[in-house]
Amino acid sequence: MTDLLTHLRTRRSVPAANLGAPGPDSETLTDMLTIAARVPDHGKLAPWRFILFEGDARLAFGAALADLVKRRDREASEEFLQRERDRFASAPLVVGVVSCAGPHPKIPEWEQILSAGAVCLNLVHAAYGHGFAAQWLTEWYAYDPEVLAMLGLEPHEQMAGFVQIGTADSVPTDRARPTLAGLITNWDPAARAGE
Repeated sequence: MTDLLTHLRTRRSVPAANLGAPGPDSETLTDMLTIAARVPDHGKLAPWRFILFEGDARLAFGAALADLVKRRDREASEEFLQRERDRFASAPLVVGVVSCAGPHPKIPEWEQILSAGAVCLNLVHAAYGHGFAAQWLTEWYAYDPEVLAMLGLEPHEQMAGFVQIGTADSVPTDRARPTLAGLITNWDPAARAGE
């Protein structure tokens, strides 16, 4: 468990632009998705699903984003459009995690959404556990109705994120982390009783 604690203390997202080949093979990907799906899931609803972007599908998605941007803004620069084309070009694998949360007689929708977020983070951990690096992103296209329709999402579904996975070309420096002292309070029942 020491290795797990070291990973949790030091994990750092690698920017998608710094991820390259190789990516996970089919068997490794299956294991990573199995690990990702092992999250708290009140009611065993599995309120999430996966969309895989591999090979040429990554480039086709970027081309579709650039086409959409150009249709909306004919003045968009070629540099800007190329940035959209390259969205999924670096990492050899991108896993879209879809939140399928919806009304349920016993399980609050918020709990279902949190479960999808846990899937994203578990997938990041699974990638690192298999010797890869990852970055969990959303960006504008995770919220755009036309893109969501292009991805086949139902009206009640949302993108929890896109997890880009590959081999890091460098080790990123750490970033500033929150100071816990300002984030922790102790509940005091006596103080509440006097209100």
